[in-house]
Amino acid sequence: MEQSNKSGFNSKLGVILAAAGSAIGLGNIWKFQYEAGQYETI
Repeated sequence: MEQSNKSGFNSKLGVILAAAGSAIGLGNIWKFQYEAGQYETI
């Protein structure tokens, strides 16, 4: 029997945590752009 070297998630919890972390990270990127634009001074 040959072992597979395929990497991936081992549980549903890992998938959920990765998705949540990605969503939070993207939200922070967009929020930074918005906040920087709100307080822009020339």
